Amino acid sequence: MTFSIVAGAGTAYGVAVASKFLAVGSVVPAALPGVGAVATQSFAKVSYKADSLALLKAGASADDVVARITAADPLRETRQVGVVGALGAATFTGAECNAWAGGVTGGDATDGWYAAQGNILVGPEVVAEMERAWLASSGMPLARRLLAALLAGDAAGGDSRGRQGAALYVVEDGGGYDASGVVVDLRVDDHPRAAEELARLLDLNDLYFGPPEDVQPLEGTLADEVADRLRHLGYGLEPGSDVATALADWAGVENYELRLTPDGIDGRVLAALRAATGG
Repeated sequence: MTFSIVAGAGTAYGVAVASKFLAVGSVVPAALPGVGAVATQSFAKVSYKADSLALLKAGASADDVVARITAADPLRETRQVGVVGALGAATFTGAECNAWAGGVTGGDATDGWYAAQGNILVGPEVVAEMERAWLASSGMPLARRLLAALLAGDAAGGDSRGRQGAALYVVEDGGGYDASGVVVDLRVDDHPRAAEELARLLDLNDLYFGPPEDVQPLEGTLADEVADRLRHLGYGLEPGSDVATALADWAGVENYELRLTPDGIDGRVLAALRAATGG
């Protein structure tokens, strides 16, 4: 009762999913850096996730993984699963999945492999639009490509029963907070516009956990402006005192510390400071 896209290459893999299903992100997606990703849905068999990743890690192709996990499952005809690994992508839709149900695969090791699939959809246009958006977003970060595909599927009608949950899970070696390998782990458990809410959360994720960008030196009139705005927020600065220290104090409270840099002020932090102090 879900539509999803599983994709990646190299060490970066991920899943985006949406459904008329509470907390769909707790059930459908799984991924390991440098190994692959999987989405299990339509009477989802949760053990498909660990089994698929273990087989991929052992060197199996995505096609082989799907063949092996479904062959061992007497209820396979009720299931749907998408798998992506270093050797390609595969998708499976059981004959007893509720219409419309189906999936597509494609890609390569350079641009990324993908498997898009769904069941109880308004029609095949959902998966077709997901694939189109994935291909059109070549060159963007994996999380953004997955989200673009999910939003395209949602705009095409998505789950024919409506909207409720969505999730985005992306991994990459050395990526994410504290180099944990988890780049994005976002869930919308219950929302009438779940995919759109997921997009809002990804913007926040990029703001809080992204690296410094568009850095400007904290000097001259810009340093004066930042000092004035910090004073307005209660981070008192005497003329000529250390603006960078006060900025760090404020950024720590607002959770912008990963965007701090000794080279100046991050462009998005500056925008947030201006917004917090009236433009």
